Amino acid sequence: MVTGFINVLKPPGFTSHDVVQNLRRLLKKQRIGHGGTLDPMAAGVLPVAVGKATRLLEYIQAGGKAYRAEFILGLKTDTQDLGGRVLARPGCPGLKLEELQAAARRFTGTINQVPPMVAAVHYQGRRLYELAREGQEVERPARRVTIENFQVLKAWPDGPFLRVIADITCSKGTYIRTLGADWGDYLGCGATLAFLLRTRAGGFKLEEAWTLEEIAAQVAGGNGDFLLPPAAGITHLPAITVRDKAVKAVANGAAIDPADCALVPALRPGSLARLESPAGVLLAVARVVPKGEGYCFKPDKVLQ
Repeated sequence: MVTGFINVLKPPGFTSHDVVQNLRRLLKKQRIGHGGTLDPMAAGVLPVAVGKATRLLEYIQAGGKAYRAEFILGLKTDTQDLGGRVLARPGCPGLKLEELQAAARRFTGTINQVPPMVAAVHYQGRRLYELAREGQEVERPARRVTIENFQVLKAWPDGPFLRVIADITCSKGTYIRTLGADWGDYLGCGATLAFLLRTRAGGFKLEEAWTLEEIAAQVAGGNGDFLLPPAAGITHLPAITVRDKAVKAVANGAAIDPADCALVPALRPGSLARLESPAGVLLAVARVVPKGEGYCFKPDKVLQ
């Protein structure tokens, strides 16, 4: 059975679902899913799981992400990107790079963010973007997200506007368009997302991604270099090697003690780890749970 992950370089103009459908046709497999939606206008890293690896998608989505974004300062739209209706064109005064970066620092750390109406999150059983297409706008509760880095790289004038390139590292659930809009409002001129490139999702990196054309050529040639093992999707979780005597217990979903493992790192109760065989094969994702005065590893998802 074909199972594992594919690091896909999603092109602009495709939805994440388009990519999944394309791969289902190429690989002739139905059990395929993606790990974190990218907007159609965005490009970059889209982790895709095949076969049993789809059971690991929830753990990928919990990992951090990195982006390179282009914003237009001095322009506001109702979707916070160039695909929306223009609300205002106040233009942007001659702000210096240092001023832009100082404002960006105010949006680092844990912040509150209100999802845009074009988001895919649910509201009373429907997606926000579905309501937006009908001209509706509803109250959305703010969410806590973490911005690890918001680095302004370059800025240059474009008529009355200012174009800005920035690198952003953040937690899951962060809306880059909203981060830019809030940053622009703080600067007093508004901002709109012009382009977005995801450079990392969990352990998947842009420089290692495959285009759909490259994957198609591999399949036509009978090659599978693009398919990564299931463990590739959860490299952000600490790896723990299970001793031979406890491998069967893990496969049966039984909890095991640290004594059944080799070189166990310090872990907090409730945290996750990947359990691997001595040969490096992913057995399960396990959660650290209290046991007596210590703890044990209770399988959360068994793969082998």
